[in-house]
Amino acid sequence: MNLLRRSKIRSLWIALPVACLLTAACTTTTTQSFNVNKNAQVEASYIATDADFGRYDRLYASDMGIFFPTDAAPSLDDQRRTRQVFREAFLSELAGYQIVRDKGPSALDVQATLIDYRNASGANVPNVRRELKDIARPGALTFLMELKDSESGRVLARAADSASAPAFATSSDQTTDWTAVEAAAQRWAELFRQFLDENLNK
Repeated sequence: MNLLRRSKIRSLWIALPVACLLTAACTTTTTQSFNVNKNAQVEASYIATDADFGRYDRLYASDMGIFFPTDAAPSLDDQRRTRQVFREAFLSELAGYQIVRDKGPSALDVQATLIDYRNASGANVPNVRRELKDIARPGALTFLMELKDSESGRVLARAADSASAPAFATSSDQTTDWTAVEAAAQRWAELFRQFLDENLNK
């Protein structure tokens, strides 16, 4: 059974360590509790037990994160194009929300991350944040959505989905399937909008 699907039926809450971007940079660890959202349209969804979305009335859109195995990553040009495809899809889906360029007390930080470890082993994956270790596992492609307080960086909600799996060129004799990448970007952008609306009561 898919690990993400197992996480949906596990328990009604989960405690995750949250404090740093890369595990190598961690010096302190705090614990944050999340409720599992069973009604989400994605494979796994968690909402912080003390999340208060009522204080936010605008969005700060962080740059998309992309992680590939260190020895099986697309070219830098393909990665830039992938980011552009996803950014365009996401911004088009965020119509109706006020997008701001600066972080602030009423700005909700929204970030998408693509983690493609389908061609990875435990030895050649970059160090993602500690609390994502169970999600970003070797052998899987995962799209991650996160809603965070833009000032503190504290995660308020997180969702993950792996239903779409576009083919990326990881060697010179392969070609990225851009039609599939665009379709995946559109699907995940729509899921992100639904996830955002669900939590902000739009």
